[in-house]
Amino acid sequence: MPIDYEKRDGVAYITLNNPAKANILDKQTSDAISEAWIDLWEDRDIRCAIVTGAGDRHFCGGHNLTPRPDLTAEDREYLRTQRIYWPLAGTVHGQKTGVDGRMGDHYPRVWKPVIAAINGWAAGAGLYMLLTSTDIRIASAENARFKFSLLTQGWLGNGPGASMLIKQLRYVDAMKILLTDEPFDAQEALRVGLINEVVPHAQLMVRAEKLARHIVTLPPAAVRMMKEFVVRFGNLPDDQAWHVQNLINSLLIQTTVDGEEGRAAFNEKRPPNFTGTLRKRGEPWPEPSEEDARRLDEAYRSGEF
Repeated sequence: MPIDYEKRDGVAYITLNNPAKANILDKQTSDAISEAWIDLWEDRDIRCAIVTGAGDRHFCGGHNLTPRPDLTAEDREYLRTQRIYWPLAGTVHGQKTGVDGRMGDHYPRVWKPVIAAINGWAAGAGLYMLLTSTDIRIASAENARFKFSLLTQGWLGNGPGASMLIKQLRYVDAMKILLTDEPFDAQEALRVGLINEVVPHAQLMVRAEKLARHIVTLPPAAVRMMKEFVVRFGNLPDDQAWHVQNLINSLLIQTTVDGEEGRAAFNEKRPPNFTGTLRKRGEPWPEPSEEDARRLDEAYRSGEF
């Protein structure tokens, strides 16, 4: 199998498993990962995912650039040109939509937290996967290395890596990575804000799992809505983003039980038990009496509720 995929106690584990070929994203591996994204998204018991690579040399060394043997150079040029004007239905720039209709099956975003445990080289498509599909990134101090692998091959790339990089890093740091195309280590990745933490290699999965286990204890619907809010609406003007945030918050309070559970656990000084259980639509509020209306209006205007 090109990947190992397992689920344990609310966490899905995706391990790229072709260390002899740098855990590259060939067609078989890409298809397998796409199926894993779909499965973990649709499994309500899964609250978080960890992505890593087998071995201690490569997280993912990029795409498989070896062309099919039955295609000539002219054939490939023709097909690449055709893809610009006539992409297949159900694709994004020629990639199947998979779990995410906006980003395709190679670089999707699922609305559940994804932690990257970067065990070795993340180059080319391996780096783009970090930028698009992961939210928290932990790197091996000894083995993690990064390289964009675009200009040194004479192109800008078909993936969304460059556009994602300039949104996630400072301009000067992103441009140094893009314009020099030089490799860099985990400490430099930490300095520029590409990753969250650098840990000894022996502690890489321990640290990733500790974070995942904490996320599993949080309210699943609120966690997933927080990620969607940031990704989908975070670039709106502040007042508009805040308005959307308030609407989502009201929706969570009204249609799930976790909001009540969190407040009750706080008041009772006990650990909360978040289940993500959905709430039935209730009866309409009765019209308050004049006395109740005045009392509620005074409380509403005070903001103490």
